[in-house]
Amino acid sequence: MKLGIALSGGGIRGIAHAGVLKALEESNIKVDIIGGTSAGSLIATLYAMGYSPYYIYILFKRYAKELVAISSTPILSGVKNFMMNKKVSLRGLKTGKGLEEIYNQIANKKGIKTINQIKMPLVIPSVDIMNSRKYIFTNKIPKGIKNEEQYITDITVGKAVRASSSFPAVFMPCQWQNHAFMDGGVLDNIPVYEVRKQGADKVLAVTFDADTINEESNMMDIVMKTIDIMGAKISEESLENSDYIIKVYTDKVGLLDTQKLDKCYKYGYDAVINNIDKIRKAIYE
Repeated sequence: MKLGIALSGGGIRGIAHAGVLKALEESNIKVDIIGGTSAGSLIATLYAMGYSPYYIYILFKRYAKELVAISSTPILSGVKNFMMNKKVSLRGLKTGKGLEEIYNQIANKKGIKTINQIKMPLVIPSVDIMNSRKYIFTNKIPKGIKNEEQYITDITVGKAVRASSSFPAVFMPCQWQNHAFMDGGVLDNIPVYEVRKQGADKVLAVTFDADTINEESNMMDIVMKTIDIMGAKISEESLENSDYIIKVYTDKVGLLDTQKLDKCYKYGYDAVINNIDKIRKAIYE
């Protein structure tokens, strides 16, 4: 029996996925196939390359501030300009090049350059804004697939992660060959289907519980709530195709809130430990 896991997007909350993987390992539950979108791709790729969940957590703490060193001003001003029917410039948005370079360096330490050199089956969705199509970065094209051009295997690790994580209004689209990639969460926020196509008999889906909005909520809280609503709607069919959904509550952690990394890691860990009997039952019965 092969177990797959699909990790959702969610900004800095994605570090919770490392906590989930840590708890599964401690519970002697082996993951054979992994996939992730946006922030989920950051964790999935490191895990597929052989980095332990705790070391992934350490890497995040080391590089997080460098990767998300952007204020909320470009996001909010962009929304304001859009509402006033003004042109929105891409200047001031992050290119994502720093993320790409860091991941290429981390991959090189394992002797890996392109995604097809990774041994563990891995899938990372992204969306090409030029043709409005979903593409999958992977090291293994599924058997019997008619549209093989949808699967890309010769891209560098850093470029693949950058492409899937190019969140609109924060990062510019990621250019590769004749493509302009943006956040995979636009069409596939939790890649359950793609993980199953890789041969998984059972698939766990990891997603984030949407925070509540009240009178104390600020603009970024509302933005995160909107993202969660959109992500949940897009992912409904994928979640129904999973064997168990691990819901992680992260207590109003902002998209780029690096100060709550420790809490998010623990939230992910606890989400598994507190439901381990149900998870085991879903996998083995």
